[in-house]
Amino acid sequence: MLAIARFNVALGNAAHFEAELSVALEALSQCAGFVKGEIGQNLDESSLWTLVTHWENVGSYRRALSNNNVKMNAIPLLAQAIDEPGAYEKPYSE
Repeated sequence: MLAIARFNVALGNAAHFEAELSVALEALSQCAGFVKGEIGQNLDESSLWTLVTHWENVGSYRRALSNNNVKMNAIPLLAQAIDEPGAYEKPYSE
């Protein structure tokens, strides 16, 4: 499965926010079931950012959200995400 979190960030905060995203991604990457993740900034609207993570299954993703390191280093950032559904099932394997 993949999880997508999108953020709207003031341009003046972009460098700091990118660093926070990196810390959050590092915390998530240490969890069982994590496959890969990436950070992106929108090419057309540079105030939009995304954190995309790939997981073995939805259970792995949900358990990761309960991990203490993730609670400290990712959840506060994820709470700032645009309020929209972000969990997707992948219809194929890589």
